[in-house]
Amino acid sequence: MSNVAVAPDFEQRRRALDPDTSFIVQAPAGSGKTELLIQRMLVLLARVERPEEIAAVTFTKKAAAEMKKRVLEALAAARDTPRPDAGHRALTWDLSRAALVRNDKLGWNLETVAARLRIQTIDALCASLTRQMPVLARFGAQPESVEDASQLYLEAARATLDSLEGADEAAAADVARLLGHLDNNVATAESLIAGMLARRDHWMRQHGRAGDRAALEAALAGLRADAVRRARALLVSGLEAPADDDAGAWIAFAESLLTKAGGWRKKHPLYDTLAERDDLLEALLAVQSLPPARYSEEQWQALGAITRLLPLAVAQLKIVFAAHGEADFVEIAQGALTSLETDEGPTDLLLSLDYRIRHILVDEFQDTSFTQYELLEKLTAGWEQGDGRTLFVVGDPMQSIYRFREAEVGLFLKARHEGIGGVALEPLTLSANFRSQADIVEWVNNAFAQLMPEEEDVAAGAVPYSPSEPVHPAEADAVRVHPVFNGDAVAEAEQVVALVREAQAEDPQGTIGLLVRAKNHLEAIVPALRAAGLKFRAIEIEPLGHRPVVQDLLALTRSIAHPADRLAWLAVLRAPWCGLTLADLHALAGTDLIEQELPVDQLPEPISSRRTVWELMHDARRLAALTVDGRARLERTRTALAACFARRFRSSLREQVEGVWLALGGPACVADDTDLEDADIYLDHLEKSEEAGAITDPASFEASLAKLYAQPDLAASDHLQIMTIHKAKGLEFDTVIVPGLGSGTGRDERQLFMWMERAGQAGGLLLAPINPTGSDKDPIYETIRRLDKEKGAHEFGRLLYVAATRAKKHLHLLGDVKLSAKDDATELKPPARGSLLEKLWPAVKAEFGEAAAMSPPAEDATDAPSTRSRQEASAEGQTSKALRRLPSDWSSPAPPPAATWTPPADTARVGDDIEYSWVGETARHVGSVVHRWLQRIAEDELKGWNPARIDTMYESFNNELAALGVEEAQLAAAAERVARALANALADPRGQWLLGPQQDARSEYRLTTVIEGERRNLVMDRTFTGTDGKRWIVDYKASGHEGTNVGGFLDQEQERYRAQLERYAQALARAEPAMLGLYFPLLAGWREWSA
Repeated sequence: MSNVAVAPDFEQRRRALDPDTSFIVQAPAGSGKTELLIQRMLVLLARVERPEEIAAVTFTKKAAAEMKKRVLEALAAARDTPRPDAGHRALTWDLSRAALVRNDKLGWNLETVAARLRIQTIDALCASLTRQMPVLARFGAQPESVEDASQLYLEAARATLDSLEGADEAAAADVARLLGHLDNNVATAESLIAGMLARRDHWMRQHGRAGDRAALEAALAGLRADAVRRARALLVSGLEAPADDDAGAWIAFAESLLTKAGGWRKKHPLYDTLAERDDLLEALLAVQSLPPARYSEEQWQALGAITRLLPLAVAQLKIVFAAHGEADFVEIAQGALTSLETDEGPTDLLLSLDYRIRHILVDEFQDTSFTQYELLEKLTAGWEQGDGRTLFVVGDPMQSIYRFREAEVGLFLKARHEGIGGVALEPLTLSANFRSQADIVEWVNNAFAQLMPEEEDVAAGAVPYSPSEPVHPAEADAVRVHPVFNGDAVAEAEQVVALVREAQAEDPQGTIGLLVRAKNHLEAIVPALRAAGLKFRAIEIEPLGHRPVVQDLLALTRSIAHPADRLAWLAVLRAPWCGLTLADLHALAGTDLIEQELPVDQLPEPISSRRTVWELMHDARRLAALTVDGRARLERTRTALAACFARRFRSSLREQVEGVWLALGGPACVADDTDLEDADIYLDHLEKSEEAGAITDPASFEASLAKLYAQPDLAASDHLQIMTIHKAKGLEFDTVIVPGLGSGTGRDERQLFMWMERAGQAGGLLLAPINPTGSDKDPIYETIRRLDKEKGAHEFGRLLYVAATRAKKHLHLLGDVKLSAKDDATELKPPARGSLLEKLWPAVKAEFGEAAAMSPPAEDATDAPSTRSRQEASAEGQTSKALRRLPSDWSSPAPPPAATWTPPADTARVGDDIEYSWVGETARHVGSVVHRWLQRIAEDELKGWNPARIDTMYESFNNELAALGVEEAQLAAAAERVARALANALADPRGQWLLGPQQDARSEYRLTTVIEGERRNLVMDRTFTGTDGKRWIVDYKASGHEGTNVGGFLDQEQERYRAQLERYAQALARAEPAMLGLYFPLLAGWREWSA
């Protein structure tokens, strides 16, 4: 960051550090938001009595770890380094010195007991509140939070529909009405109810108003009146509009001017004038699509049934959560609310927090949901101006892109105008951009001033653009637009490859971010990058089920679990470990009736009479029809499968699948170690999903598999990364490439009912049920849906803003439009509806027009090959060229020779006899339990953990150790040893540092790598990036030492495990320096060294 004294928004930044005032700060991309938060926290640390009086809240673990890391780095720099000359670093140093003086005076010891810095995610805050008041939160035992609760929503939806046959006649009648409305399609009803449960954070606030028909119909009348008033205000002279504001007359007027396609009628005498008025066209289209002002009786009855059933579904969901011991984030947040306040008033917990928390800082406030906003209102209830308590919220509404996670950007706008609860917030806006070069900043200013709304609208989520001022000078080739025409995904992929190579040639150490709106926009690009030999890291981009090794394993699983699954068996025989040709496959299974063989269209018998492929593999006549090579391959495959079936009921499904895969040579078919990691992930998932050696619900298993992602390339560096735009938020790259702008993301799912709260004089709640199955679309429902899409379109603009502002030096935009030939000229068609390019079009239309003018006359777009047909043709060409498979005579490699071990000679024990000998199996089991609980504590970031809690857990330790096989006579001592290790770690400053929040932290981190030519599976107890930027790799050792020379023992252990930890460092192969450590919780012992 440059010198803050010359920043154009210096006064705003200085004002934000006033510790006696509450603020809401709009911080656009690249404005140094995190630095301002750190400085604010340091100012407060210099004033409070205890660091716990400050609560800093953000929305991701990564952001919380980054904030804590930056605070600790600032404190360390102020203690150990001289004051910088000037600029923001000097200011941060001064503030850190003042905080250190306070720290030293009051004995906080923040540098070693970092857990005293209350910096956490809002989900962690909610969980901590419910843990403290489990009864009021209505949880009982603390549930496990789950990110994907879709199966739980479906289970609750099924339970709701089961009311059809229950004792509650009113509920049964409502279920019957809903099912009748949906043509008795139970699956559709389940899906729609489950979807509403996922969004209950929104509609439950409105539920109390759903039965007021007069108010709802008044809102419809207000909507109609607003649309008419807007259209009248935009009229051009010469148009003979209706004299009054009757909506029916205005609808007829709009239809007289507009075509069915939604354009102006060209025969109208004022066509040339109207053609320039897009605002009037939009207003009249809204008038034309106005709904009626009254509900029909059928609509009202359906709406009533739905709004009565949904609270029942919510109650069923609570039962499902309790049965599974799990809950989604909405449930935990709502539990936190009830733990703070009941119908009788504030709880003891809220009163306690009101005393303990004096300053709240909230990062990324634009991502707040309604429940989270209400939580802030409760936490600040009773705060008064001038009482020494402050609220500081910072964010950027222009970067609010998580509407699908229930984030509501309107809450930021509301807080800016009204404050939060009783706390008035002084608004500040930053403008300096410390990230991007000047030409990128200027392009973004010009483009997004056109793309974003001119006026703010809380209800519609409309956020005007706030311009930035560059700090860095301009460089060449800041922003380039690369048009693609007629769905040529191959050309787009080739362009991406060329841009990556260009960026790498310019700066080999520079970072490149390849950002897409949706993962399917990479279908042609990822293969092109691989074909060009460009290694990349793709985080949660490629679904695990798309990897060939996993597809083969899934086919193997299905064939073993369901012998009649014909498609799976054919896939097994076609997979690389067998590799039958198409001719051999046809000879084996092309016609397979028991009695006769006829073409499929002449089969006289039902399909059920066909034999399984496994049966055909034993048919001598069919085997004789195979080639010699085919028979050899089939025989080897059949032998491996027969061995599996012979032990089918004596092993788990995972063991069966993995055993056959190994016997067939599956690992020999993979391309690299990343494929082996993906196979391990699949097999682990299979093991978690099976019940009694079977997959009881194959559809659910494959649905859950679809939510897993393949491992990133273990050999790739971070210089080229691929991710979605959502994942890229908060990151920056030297070069940003954004392909796929011309592509959409598929159809929107319909909801059980639509709702929208409108602001303004004619506001109110708009509400409508889904239309009956098979009927015309409901006009009220479709109107609300259209308004909701407009709200989504505003977010498209913000998504583009996030993508564009990740770039530091270069920004490349790639999009596709159709070209068509008209009168021997090339005509440029508008971008696809719903694409990001449609939103970006005003800023880039000129570049596309220039490129189209230089293109040869195109065939009509409808005649051009589609992207998909091009990819299919390419895939077929690849398949016809070569079939990748093992040699027909392949056999498993011989196992390594058995290890030999010569026991050492018995030696007399020196020293006192020890009553309990900690060697052998018991010591190993104690170590396992200690490791597991240290992992849990680290994942909780110490929240809710202290030595007193360990004292209450002896029974848990006893049970775990007994389950592992520890003898009863040794249980008490073993459990005591576990408890002592954990309590020591929690009381030890070093243990608190290891187990507390850290950046990029992993516990029990599994890694597969090649060391000295051999594939090794490694498990690291703890790894993270420290405040000094170094990567720490730490191993826990549960061993103790009964002698006096503890230091000598620790030195011996360091030498004993030195090679092991250095292998870990070699496996990580990170760019940053690595530090290695051994931690002995029983001894509070520690040894560290550099890798």
